[in-house]
Amino acid sequence: MRIGVIGTGRIGTIHANTLSRNREVGSLILTDADPARAQELALRLGETAAPGVDEIFKWGVDAVVITASTAAHAELIGRAARSGLPVFCEKPIALDLPGTLNAISEVETAGTILQMGFQRRFDTGYKGARDAVRSGRLGRLHTVRALTSDQAPPPPSWLPLSGGLYRDTLIHDFDMLRWVTGREVVDVYAAGSDAGPPMFREAGDVDTGAALLTLDDGTLATVTATRLNGAGYDVRMELAGELDQIVVGLDDRTPIASTEPTGPPAADKPWSGFLERFGPAYEAELGAFVEVVLGQRANPCDGREALQALRIAEACEISRRERRPVVLAEIPGRVESAFR
Repeated sequence: MRIGVIGTGRIGTIHANTLSRNREVGSLILTDADPARAQELALRLGETAAPGVDEIFKWGVDAVVITASTAAHAELIGRAARSGLPVFCEKPIALDLPGTLNAISEVETAGTILQMGFQRRFDTGYKGARDAVRSGRLGRLHTVRALTSDQAPPPPSWLPLSGGLYRDTLIHDFDMLRWVTGREVVDVYAAGSDAGPPMFREAGDVDTGAALLTLDDGTLATVTATRLNGAGYDVRMELAGELDQIVVGLDDRTPIASTEPTGPPAADKPWSGFLERFGPAYEAELGAFVEVVLGQRANPCDGREALQALRIAEACEISRRERRPVVLAEIPGRVESAFR
């Protein structure tokens, strides 16, 4: 199998390394907006660098992995679909609903495959939580608490391109809320704070956000995020039911300290970022993509799954901006639940 990797920045380099080790992948063609960066990575991995995206399609590949800038995702997905190629794409498809819906339509019209990069679906802790909920171990689920806290903010130049805290960061929590519980969000009420560094206000973004979400079975969920968690990178999900309560992301590297005399000690080496925390999950999702291309398994996260997470993020952004509850039915792109 020959795979084209479009984008050799931080996550593209990680994915290229993973794919180059996969025994089902014979070779890679790498390209980037910075040709020298692609060439350097290709030399390091013993793969081939292409001068541009056109060559990826002209030279012939069996699948495409898109890790380019967010603004390019939708166009590249469409181009791959029109070429009949299966695609793995880092989230998001696009930063707006029209672009997302158009790219999904192109994939569905072509009858090709689009797997989205929601790596938490491959994390051991989240898979364990999903199994616990589905097995009935928790009984009736009544409360979910999820959080994502970055240790340090992204560069100021990235903020205007990111889509904002809800679309860029919390979209992973929205995807996990659906995937773990098997339920759909029916309404949201969100708030945000830009009281931190001025760069967030200048970008029209917030550095900290929170949302209350109601699921279609009445379960209540709270989701919070911040870009300024100096203690370390913290990602958790707590699920409470009538019979039991569990938590994802609580281990000896969780950056949290107890004030209780008999509480656990603070982490000696807290998680520093998402690439470290979810390293095994990133590898597993690329392995799954290769299996999907080979016809060995079903697509674990297609474009419509990504659309549903984006719809929740859109609802939260509207709620934050307009200071009101938002019903998900207000947001275009509604599809039948994948979990029924």
